[in-house]
Amino acid sequence: MPPRKRARPNSTTMKMVGELVAVARVAKGLTQRALAELVVIDVETLASIEQGRRVLMPDVAERMDRILGLPGLLTVAANRLPEVDTIPAWAEEYMEREREALALSWYDTMTVPGLLQTEAYARAVLSCRVPYAGEEWIELQTALRIKRQEILRRPTPPTLSFVIWEAALRDRIGGDEVWREQLRHLRACADRPGIAIQVLPLGITAHAGLAGPFILLETPEHQHLAYSETQRGSMLVRDPNEVSILTQKYAMLRSQALNFDETRALLDRLLGEQ
Repeated sequence: MPPRKRARPNSTTMKMVGELVAVARVAKGLTQRALAELVVIDVETLASIEQGRRVLMPDVAERMDRILGLPGLLTVAANRLPEVDTIPAWAEEYMEREREALALSWYDTMTVPGLLQTEAYARAVLSCRVPYAGEEWIELQTALRIKRQEILRRPTPPTLSFVIWEAALRDRIGGDEVWREQLRHLRACADRPGIAIQVLPLGITAHAGLAGPFILLETPEHQHLAYSETQRGSMLVRDPNEVSILTQKYAMLRSQALNFDETRALLDRLLGEQ
């Protein structure tokens, strides 16, 4: 069997270790090129380490400690890098932006959007992952997902708009009781000020969201971004032209979806079909 690929260390910790290397180098009065020559590595490799894009290997850390006069600090850091990202590297920046967002517009097709999920529903969704990730991972990710909902309890919460494909509401992920609890929670959210929920109904002949789910986000600096996920990654979109295209798609989706009263009525009917 081929050797098992080593897990990528936690990206946030890699950045922190890289900053320690840079601070220690500057304090010693060395340029990147000078330190790279003393440590016997490429200057590009050193630059990547300092930027948190490349792992600091233990043998390199030991040489750096000697040259920079550090009491084994980098060696300890290199040997203790955690091998699990609680948030995948490709989603980390979006999560930071989400925490401070002024407004979010969210289109989803397969599940209830994460900010509106109950704990039981979130756990059930994460349990569907293939290959199975184990109970510890599921519980950690469930806790992180629910923690994201703290933005709904900010003194001034973001303005939130959701368009959800009806299929996501009809799938009974987690079983009947989990599904009922999720529907009740969604119905309560539909009555909250600052939260607009619309359902894109089944059976329509065309709609603007066939390419998949996405999120629009406005930062406190009034920068407009977009975010979308695939099966194995994601993309944070900054290009104003691309964000504009997705904004136009979202506007069309809202016009094609049920209005607020119709959405509440659909949720009531689904709850009545229990």
